[in-house]
Amino acid sequence: MELRRLRYFVAVADEGHFGRAAERLHIAQPPLSLQIKKLEGEVGVTLLDRSTRRVALTPAGERFLGRARAILASVDDARAEAVRVAAGEVGRVSIGFIGTATYAMLPALARRLRAELPGVELDLKGEMLTPDQADALREGRLDLAVVRTPLPGTELDVRPLRRERLIVALPEGHPLADGTDVDLRNLREDHFLSYPSRHRSVIRDAVLEACRRAGYRPRLVQEVAETSTLLVFVAAGLGVALVPESVRYLPLPGVVFRPLTGSPVHVELAVATRDGEASPLVARVRAALLAMYRET
Repeated sequence: MELRRLRYFVAVADEGHFGRAAERLHIAQPPLSLQIKKLEGEVGVTLLDRSTRRVALTPAGERFLGRARAILASVDDARAEAVRVAAGEVGRVSIGFIGTATYAMLPALARRLRAELPGVELDLKGEMLTPDQADALREGRLDLAVVRTPLPGTELDVRPLRRERLIVALPEGHPLADGTDVDLRNLREDHFLSYPSRHRSVIRDAVLEACRRAGYRPRLVQEVAETSTLLVFVAAGLGVALVPESVRYLPLPGVVFRPLTGSPVHVELAVATRDGEASPLVARVRAALLAMYRET
């Protein structure tokens, strides 16, 4: 059964007249009458009573009209949804964030996407380590990932967002907490809290390199995977930590943040997707993320 015949039938039923329906459909009346006849042949019953000057629906035609309208509405909805999917306006997208981006970026991006793409379902996963996100991307459990570079492995499309300097997190009672800037050389006797070595942490490597340039190897006493837990340990007086500056978005009583003197130590923040990702929705979300950082 052709959809156009359903549309022709609905037009005739609405107008109650073949001539007016033909004008509405921008076709001649004879072909319209022929298509209605073919539709009735397909259905196997008479749908229109042509015995009077005004075309009227038969009882079967009245029931068929309701179904025809529903079918056409469903087709129109399907077409509109397909267009929105192709434009990246609807669907579900899963986004992972490293610990520090969880506090500053996740809320801002969620607000922006809700405003720009209200038809999109967001699956947001915070406090993920970069290697875990890389694995999740390759396995299809994530669509986008906010990570630290360099990213382990291949098969991923990585685009830089920004460079972020490291600052020091000190317990509130630390002798250097009342100052302004902290010279990294003055922390050589402190215990350091760090991210786990087994996860190939980019920040851990940056901390080790910064301390090496300051002339010592830090006394690493505790490995912590989650940034929020790392700060809790700092507040408890278990040690100091070098963290990305965006950690300031997670204020915690008992922790003081101070910049480092001398040449700043930076880590790179990037957004990663699968190489060759074809989803319009993923492209829209990545574009929104890149735009957000260009604006800030």
